[in-house]
Amino acid sequence: MSLSNLAIAKTDDLPIRHEGCVHSGKVRSVYWLTEQDSERLCNERGYEVARGTQLAVMVISDRISAYEIIWQGEDGLLGVPGKGAALNATALHWFEKFEQAGLAGNHILESPHPLVWIVQKAKPVMVEGIARQYITGSMWRGYQSGQRSICGIALPDGLENGQRLDELLITPSTKGVLTGVSGVPEKDDVDVSRQQILENYQAFAFHSQDDVSEYEKLLSDGFQIIAEQAGAAGQLLVDTKFEFGYVPNVSGDGYSMIYIDEVGTLDSSRYWEKSSYEGGDIVENSKEMFRRFLCDAVPDADVLLNKERMNERDALGESFKIPVDAMMAVSDLYKKKSEEITGKPVPEVGDARVEIIEALVSFGIVE
Repeated sequence: MSLSNLAIAKTDDLPIRHEGCVHSGKVRSVYWLTEQDSERLCNERGYEVARGTQLAVMVISDRISAYEIIWQGEDGLLGVPGKGAALNATALHWFEKFEQAGLAGNHILESPHPLVWIVQKAKPVMVEGIARQYITGSMWRGYQSGQRSICGIALPDGLENGQRLDELLITPSTKGVLTGVSGVPEKDDVDVSRQQILENYQAFAFHSQDDVSEYEKLLSDGFQIIAEQAGAAGQLLVDTKFEFGYVPNVSGDGYSMIYIDEVGTLDSSRYWEKSSYEGGDIVENSKEMFRRFLCDAVPDADVLLNKERMNERDALGESFKIPVDAMMAVSDLYKKKSEEITGKPVPEVGDARVEIIEALVSFGIVE
């Protein structure tokens, strides 16, 4: 029995008129629209963007990635049913809350379907901003091995796994491979210090040193908004990742830094059950649950944790199929937590490919 229709995994072959190649990341596919279609839609839809802004259709899939591998399930189940819609709904919720609080805007202009965003093009900052309120995950593994600093921040002795930190730590890493930056290896996802960013702000695609402080403020303020509201829903925000980019101002008199990618989702953030933590236990309510399942399920967990074994990891990603019940457990988690956070049910998606095209017909870009 094939379960291939329960989740949409392939999203880079839809009949959407675009220019250049379709860019497919771990979860989303991006169709950059032509100059003519971008200008027309900005006018027709009344988007408040600078003249000449390029638009894209971003299609969110049900794919699930972990340890830099996109995993597939047994019996033809190629993704996690409902995951894309849950991510979309959660991110839109937090973006709206950020704007209501007077923080920066974001790249999403419209969401005509639970799996579709219309976005404006932004020039990304080459930093993934990670904020940590608790020591866990890779930070704990480094600490356990004797490291007493992270991203240039000194750590005291005596910390325990899962302990709440005295202050929110901002621990940036590189987004993409940077070349020619002293002390920064030419690899993706490398920890960097605030001082390294300040000294090389142009290489990290910041417009000024002051903007480094601005990104830190947006990261910290965004974290606090999510933490406060998640706490009211019984969740602890443990850590989260934000990404930023620049867009020209509508008035044409400069640029603004905005949030891009996604915020506050179970893919980009780690949540713990508040009541369980207060009782001395850690209950994961994020993709970390799936990562732990993988470590327990594969023959050798070191293949997943050791970046020196990427060839073996790639091969494992091809051969190891996730049991259906494990994929459905992830589905239940993503939908449940999205509904708790947003206060709304996750939109149901039937035939995703058909629905996406129908939602885009009125945009005049379906071929």
